[in-house]
Amino acid sequence: MRRPRAAAVVPLLLALCAAAALGSVLGSAVGPSPAGADEVAPPQEVVAGHVLRPLPLAGRHVVIDPGHQLGNARFPAETARLVEAGGFRKACNTSGTATDAGYAEATFTWEVSRRLAERLRRAGATVTLTRDGDSPDRWGPCVDERGTAGNAEDADLKVSVHGDGSYAAGAHGFHVIAGDEASLRVAEVVRGALEDAGFARATYVAGGDGLDLRTDLATLNLSQMPAVLVELGNMRDAGDAAVMTSLAGQERFASALASGVRRWLR
Repeated sequence: MRRPRAAAVVPLLLALCAAAALGSVLGSAVGPSPAGADEVAPPQEVVAGHVLRPLPLAGRHVVIDPGHQLGNARFPAETARLVEAGGFRKACNTSGTATDAGYAEATFTWEVSRRLAERLRRAGATVTLTRDGDSPDRWGPCVDERGTAGNAEDADLKVSVHGDGSYAAGAHGFHVIAGDEASLRVAEVVRGALEDAGFARATYVAGGDGLDLRTDLATLNLSQMPAVLVELGNMRDAGDAAVMTSLAGQERFASALASGVRRWLR
């Protein structure tokens, strides 16, 4: 086989270079460069070194509000201070409720919230927690701070996590509270996720449908994003308390809430 002469190789190389340049120009004219060239690819799920798919909540921002703080009761002057609550003023915060055995609502909400945050971050979401721990030596933040958290960042959703403390006979179960009709749609989705996880609707409030509409809660009133407050159970009920204080129960609550968030934000 004869080799091509040098004189024939030079025009061939010039043609190849011109084709490459033209392809680059056309590519920039018809669409963006491939991810990783001039832009950052969305977060992706990687298993055993293999990229499976973009994470479902990539680009989403969720605010999680673990209700109360373990040390609130030790700072009565600070927590009694009146703050803006959405057209009226109310106390900065309260100590919350507890089980009959003394397990604090603040601790329950923190344990569920941090587990929820882990799940949402693994799904690609940016997560803001309104407090960063559960300490008997700390108080707050106040409900106005909780309500406005995420507003400046245009967050997509806020979930405020609580436990109830009703002494009504036989009172048990969860309910989801919204501050307006728009957020009520979110509440319906979260209610469905909790029911799918095996949790029962509250028997003692909200007409038994697991949904409530209230305008007296600063955490909801001051949020510029859809926001719901979930009362995950009645801590004064022995059955609910057993679930709410167990690690398995807290994992179930976090998993159900994460499912609700994903359903809404998809």
